[in-house]
Amino acid sequence: MRFLKILFWSLLALISAPIMGLTAIALYLSPGLPDVETLRDVQLQTPLRIYSTDSKLIAEFGEMRRIPISYGQVPENFINALLAAEDDNFLNHHGVDPMGLLRAVTELVQTGSIQTGGSTITMQVAKNYFLTSDRVFSRKLNEILLALQIERSLNKREIFELYVNKIYLGNRAYGIEAAAQVYYGTSIDQLPLSDLAMIAGLPKAPSRYNPISNPERTLLRRDWILGRMLSLGYIDQAEYDQAVASPITATNHGSNPELEAPYVAEMARLEMLSKYGDKAYTNGYHVYTTVDSELQTLANVSLRSGLMSYDQRHGYRGPEARHPDSKPDEWPALLKDYRGLGGLLPAMVTGVADDKVTLLLRGGALGEIAWEAMRWARPHLNANSMGPNPNKPSDVLAVGDIVRVVPVEGIQFRLTQVPEAQSALISISPQDGAIQALIGGFSFVESNYNRVTQARRQPGSSFKPFLYAAALDNGYSPASIVNDAPLVFFDDYLDSAWRPQNSGGDFLGPIRLREALYRSRNLVSIRLMQDLGVDKALSYIERFGFSRSDLPRNLSASLGTPELTPLQIAQGYTVIANGGYAVKPYLIERIEDYNGQILEVTAAAVTPAARERHEERLSRYAQAANFTDADFTIPELPIAEEVVDPRTTYQLTSMLQDVITRGTAVRARALQRKDLAGKTGTTNDQKDAWFAGYNGDFVTVAWVGFDQPSTLGRREYGGTAALPIWMEFMAGALDGRPEHSQPIPEGLTSVRIDPATGRTSRPGASDGFFEIFKEEDAPPAWDEIESGAYPSGGSDSLPQGLF
Repeated sequence: MRFLKILFWSLLALISAPIMGLTAIALYLSPGLPDVETLRDVQLQTPLRIYSTDSKLIAEFGEMRRIPISYGQVPENFINALLAAEDDNFLNHHGVDPMGLLRAVTELVQTGSIQTGGSTITMQVAKNYFLTSDRVFSRKLNEILLALQIERSLNKREIFELYVNKIYLGNRAYGIEAAAQVYYGTSIDQLPLSDLAMIAGLPKAPSRYNPISNPERTLLRRDWILGRMLSLGYIDQAEYDQAVASPITATNHGSNPELEAPYVAEMARLEMLSKYGDKAYTNGYHVYTTVDSELQTLANVSLRSGLMSYDQRHGYRGPEARHPDSKPDEWPALLKDYRGLGGLLPAMVTGVADDKVTLLLRGGALGEIAWEAMRWARPHLNANSMGPNPNKPSDVLAVGDIVRVVPVEGIQFRLTQVPEAQSALISISPQDGAIQALIGGFSFVESNYNRVTQARRQPGSSFKPFLYAAALDNGYSPASIVNDAPLVFFDDYLDSAWRPQNSGGDFLGPIRLREALYRSRNLVSIRLMQDLGVDKALSYIERFGFSRSDLPRNLSASLGTPELTPLQIAQGYTVIANGGYAVKPYLIERIEDYNGQILEVTAAAVTPAARERHEERLSRYAQAANFTDADFTIPELPIAEEVVDPRTTYQLTSMLQDVITRGTAVRARALQRKDLAGKTGTTNDQKDAWFAGYNGDFVTVAWVGFDQPSTLGRREYGGTAALPIWMEFMAGALDGRPEHSQPIPEGLTSVRIDPATGRTSRPGASDGFFEIFKEEDAPPAWDEIESGAYPSGGSDSLPQGLF
């Protein structure tokens, strides 16, 4: 009997000792464990995402690519696949599964490896959110204790959701939705069973079972999971057979943007970085820009087609590389070093016939270039000359050449080349300053230098409207006569006298201001600034948003010598287009957190005409009542300051419309719209070509030039190099839109004038036409002059210095 008692107490002690030991350890470790309740409010590191105004993804920034989803968004087949792979008893245990641990040990003994793992999903949540990956005993105990606490605080759906959004699945993908996007380019709820099982196999070892780098191992892991699903009754035999017969089709889809606008994305990234610091990359901000996806796509196409047209007018510079002695089996490797640039694809010439050449494209596709698609390729000699016309394909290309092509149809391609010149285009709403489209160069991959915001170039004659506005606001009218005649300036600081010229080298003598602008007469601009005074003229021009430090204090500024960016020129033209209001360009429309709650809304100063539309927009946000900060309210909508007399902008727009109907931009008449106005610009030696134009909906500026200033060619001007880009963009942007111009402001009058004198036309004269005047600047009626009420010069007599 005594022996039995001793045996009983001995067995009890043996059983109790480890329990007491574990309890003691638990009591010791528990105070240092984190509070699992924090899991309810956990914020996962989520990348910064940039969107267009119509919610198209432009780019994302951040080391971790993660797209959190809810439990309800997870397909049932994936839930079952993951349970089969990681924790088939998940729905029944309380955080720790003794049978799972035993099965893992058994697998290790029998096969030398563990397929299912010993940790439950709950234990992995504890490790992923609270612990390190150090393989020490204390960490495992902490993991078990935390798992038990998590099970008491959260339900199974909450735990599962935390797990699938946190786990690393290779290729920068964190969470199952990000993995679906990275490997298949679609959402996880769109994937078939075979692909769901593949993703379910990644948590165990994302590198070892990576479907891109290790497809054979991935296939074995996927099929094992499918077999587990079959044995557990999650799928039937037919589903299993179909899934295991499917190949591994995963490829790297990167960030999978929906809209190509890398220069826009970079601008938004820098602005977010300045606002939020490094948290911009991890807090999951959603940034909605003002850029419209259709307009942005149109800008991309317009700039590239216009720049390639310019480039091809100057001949073919030859293939990017020549490998005449290379062998066919070497061609794919040689092509790997070349990426697509601005839609231009790299290709290897594999054969040259009498009427075509055959191609191998990067990736293995085959194609050909017909003779008609390459006969343009006269040899480029310099900006002003080309070699003879080629007569056959072998005059242009040889086997082993690496060239650039664009698709035409089927296997047909057109020979092209990456332009050496560059271009930039920006389009802004003149009513509020919203940037609606922007492209800062031919290819962001080739150069991330944003020429819209960073390239300071002389705008040439596209700067003249700002000076003309100053003249119209200081007693001049469109009918004022100014002498287009030679001027010579002497300066002790110059080696020789300055003798400014018109672009054609001719002089027209006395000319009306309207005609001087649409003919872009340089001598008239100089005389205007000379009469106004340099300081007075530049002070006025500041009203258009320019900094005085950017405007050189000399008469040459009248010809567009200040070095300005396309963005600055566009901002200046918005004042003309909207009737005299100073709006400021902006890119970010609103910022949301990762839950879609509003953090910030831009309330930019707008014109009175746009006030109602923007108030409705802000009212919608206010009614949504989903602001993250309870104290945050929609800011009041400011009205832009009126900085120029609307009568002046109306007169100036009328004059700039003549640039299109009869001046240096006459080819834009092809758009067949009466609401278009603008100005060409060309600098000395044709180093820069500009066109800045607008209507009431868009102010669009296009620039063409070399990054290292060099002549574009003696026959290249704003009207030949930049205007076609502007025209293609505006044709698409305005398609279907009604004409929209500034309404006629009060205080203007129309007077029939003599074109030779700019004064009131003689009654019965056949050559007179109507001109727009401010009421205080209108010339006297003819009968008043005849009666002697006014001197023969009239009230519009001009300063002597202009002649």
